[in-house]
Amino acid sequence: MFHHSSKMQFPVRVEKPDPEFAMLLQQAIGGVEGEIRVAMQYFFQAMGARGDARIRDLLISTATEELGHIEMLGYAVALNLEGAPLSYQEASAKDPVVNAILGGMNPRHILSSGLAALPVNANGVPFDMSHVYASGNAAADMISNVAAEATGRVLATRLYNLTEDRGMKDFLSFLIARDTMHQQQWMAVIEDMGGLSASLPKGRWSEGPAYDGRGQFTAKEQPDILGEEPVLGAARPGSGAQKEQIDGTVPPVSGTF
Repeated sequence: MFHHSSKMQFPVRVEKPDPEFAMLLQQAIGGVEGEIRVAMQYFFQAMGARGDARIRDLLISTATEELGHIEMLGYAVALNLEGAPLSYQEASAKDPVVNAILGGMNPRHILSSGLAALPVNANGVPFDMSHVYASGNAAADMISNVAAEATGRVLATRLYNLTEDRGMKDFLSFLIARDTMHQQQWMAVIEDMGGLSASLPKGRWSEGPAYDGRGQFTAKEQPDILGEEPVLGAARPGSGAQKEQIDGTVPPVSGTF
């Protein structure tokens, strides 16, 4: 059961509509780093959670918040599409909104949704749930969630740097802060279950007797270097490579990386 408030979690406003930025915002809705992904990931983890009921409650509560983020982003997309013409006859080709349609706006915002958000990424590809990870192992799921929030925060930061609209910057700052908070709460769950050392233990395969009893498993910080430099030599004539790649010499690789 969910409780829905008619008011959004954070005020979403746009000072100057930007249809091209609406297309970019779609990545935060339907991209692999987006809110549909984390909402569904936390839902399915919660539905399969066994053991500590507090973890299930945290997962389902966070999933519900992510649904609210989808709603806010959808509203932001629609606000950025305000005033976009539904035909080229509505404005001259010199109009910046028309130029945005011609030069970068997602045509499906006109053709499929009537100037509203879609469950797709910035390229117009629908999110297919293939990046939803729910293993049934709480520690593994928490580590996956930390990574999901980290990439979501990176995406929101990039979107922040791609707009000069004050309203959009404020909204994206809010999303960045929430992603950080969610990342911290998943780390707290990991700590409550014994920390990363318990979640990522050194395996049987890294030290001790080998399985066949004939040797020892060992781990090295610096492996022995026994091979040669992987230099392929010059490109063949007719291969389509640059002339310099065909005629030039190949210097040896030097230094370490």
